[in-house]
Amino acid sequence: MSEGNPLALVVDDEVQIRRILRAGLELDGFAVEEAENGGDALRWATLRSPDLVILDLGLPDMDGSEVLERLRGWSTVPVIALSVRSNEAEKVRLLNKGADDYIVKPFGMAELLARARAAMRRYARASTEEPVIKLGPLAVDLAARIVTIDGARVFLTPKEYRMLQLLAQHVGNVVTHQFLLKEIWGVPHLNDTHYLRIFMRKLRQRPIRRNRASCSPNSASDSGSSHRSPRLRLGWSAVKEPHQMLSASSITTPIPITSTARAIES
Repeated sequence: MSEGNPLALVVDDEVQIRRILRAGLELDGFAVEEAENGGDALRWATLRSPDLVILDLGLPDMDGSEVLERLRGWSTVPVIALSVRSNEAEKVRLLNKGADDYIVKPFGMAELLARARAAMRRYARASTEEPVIKLGPLAVDLAARIVTIDGARVFLTPKEYRMLQLLAQHVGNVVTHQFLLKEIWGVPHLNDTHYLRIFMRKLRQRPIRRNRASCSPNSASDSGSSHRSPRLRLGWSAVKEPHQMLSASSITTPIPITSTARAIES
């Protein structure tokens, strides 16, 4: 971040839009960085910790909503979404994913700057905003979405990763089943608590690959056996309906990992 000036990251694949936004933001006292695709935006956000992100949804390498979702995995920076999509359902979807505001193109610069300032006033930077969570031998890189144990990569499906991410981010706290279900599967699945049991079982059985040269989860040695260490093990105790909660009180100890994602009744 630049000294004395808030830093805005402008993410848009249209050069003209980036120029307009840069001019307006700099006149309003911002320092500005630009990114023309989602990958560059995530790298800039990790390296520079911007105070504001203006994010176009129509990017060439990934949808802006994916950039937002990945950014929200580790950062609470204010994000203003820009799009030509004006329907209410799209606005609600982006706001639910974590956008602080939604502006439809074409837009007026004065309105955008006012909304940016309002979003920044509502924002209080979290003191624990770090892209990598380290808990004993376990490291969860929230920006790159990579999990390692003592440097050995653990290959997870997107939903397995999301569950581990949420538990790691709430270590020491209690979270409800409904919170996890909403964050991972969405509101329509708030009552599908068996999903959590199934995915916790999968996480518990997930092997940890030790071969540093192997990036494929299906690769094996010349002898035909895979290079695997003990499994990633997470504890899970039985719960009773209706008020179920999970305690992510201890996500790791020495390998094999034991996470006390224990269920309790409120």
